[in-house]
Amino acid sequence: MSPLQALSTALGGTVGTGNIAGVTLALSLGGPGVLFWMWVSALIGMGTKYAEVLLAVKFRERDERGERVGGPMYYIKNGLGTKFRPLAGIFSAAGALAALGMGSAVQSAEIQSALATLAGALDVQTGEGFPLAVGIIVALLAAAVLLGGLKRLGNVASLLVPGMSLLYIAACAAVIFVCRDNFAQSVCEIFSDAFSPGAGLGACIGWGFRRGIFSNEAGLGSSPIAHASAAERDCVRQGMAGVFEVFADTIVICTLTGLALLTSGAMSGGEPTTARNTQALAAAFGGRWAAVIIAVSITLFAFSSLLSWGMYGGRCCAYLLGPRFLRPYCVLFCAAALAGAAVRLEAVWLLADILNALMAAPNLFALLLLSGTVRAETRRYFRPGARLQRRR
Repeated sequence: MSPLQALSTALGGTVGTGNIAGVTLALSLGGPGVLFWMWVSALIGMGTKYAEVLLAVKFRERDERGERVGGPMYYIKNGLGTKFRPLAGIFSAAGALAALGMGSAVQSAEIQSALATLAGALDVQTGEGFPLAVGIIVALLAAAVLLGGLKRLGNVASLLVPGMSLLYIAACAAVIFVCRDNFAQSVCEIFSDAFSPGAGLGACIGWGFRRGIFSNEAGLGSSPIAHASAAERDCVRQGMAGVFEVFADTIVICTLTGLALLTSGAMSGGEPTTARNTQALAAAFGGRWAAVIIAVSITLFAFSSLLSWGMYGGRCCAYLLGPRFLRPYCVLFCAAALAGAAVRLEAVWLLADILNALMAAPNLFALLLLSGTVRAETRRYFRPGARLQRRR
């Protein structure tokens, strides 16, 4: 992958439905100050993501097909030594399973729900077979991309992710512009409520950090798998792309979602979360078009996350069982997408939280032990005269 394709793939995994409905839920439970604590979590997450990506590029390998492969399992194995290999296995097993649930089935369910909402907004009748039909289409599209290899995934991600992000950013910016008279008051509410929230300071900080970390996935170890496939040779330069990933996800997209909700007054209602997002966009586009924009955004965000997690799960499976199991895993991943659109998935969320914890624990432990390597590489890159040597 080119550095842009790797960044787009990583952003596809982090920019998801949590940037829309997740922010709304956090604001409803923690108050406007949640946005401030999301910014704080993003600043911390930038450092964490920088270290993850740097190490993923530094300690990556080439597989039997000549493709660059890396991620926490490789910088645990190659950076910490053989005695820490069980941690790499734990991460890979948790990542492969989490991709089937949170990365495939849940995202497919989100797509089905969004398309059902879109059909309702356009007064289109859907039958009982609609969820199954959506699942089949999502599974076939995912198979067409994932089974096409790394280059096809990079090409799709580099087109899909910037386009869908700009569409949603433009929609939120339009709402903020239309409701600009409330902008100053909304910003004041964010800062004042951050330290004296009506919902309680603990709830405000907790939801801010929880939503921020869940959104940008800093520390989870997933997106470094995509960054490791980049053609970029310098690990520090690709690490900076990881910093931008967190900035774009949390500082830009989540903030615009929150400001659109606050300036439009959508948070004063008692509707479900997606209805509040639609109400916010209705201030600029009207009810029907707002519903269309939200449904399309959720569909694209969820599908991009599904594709990225397909890569993450496949890499984890290949590390555990070998490259020959990559294609069977992709087929299983697409089957999970088919099932996700047709069945209820409440239990999957609980399992996903457990698997995410099993991914984060060995990854954060490795980051701590390898912090000296991160520091040394950063000093090497920024030392006097280093830029001139790179040009030569």
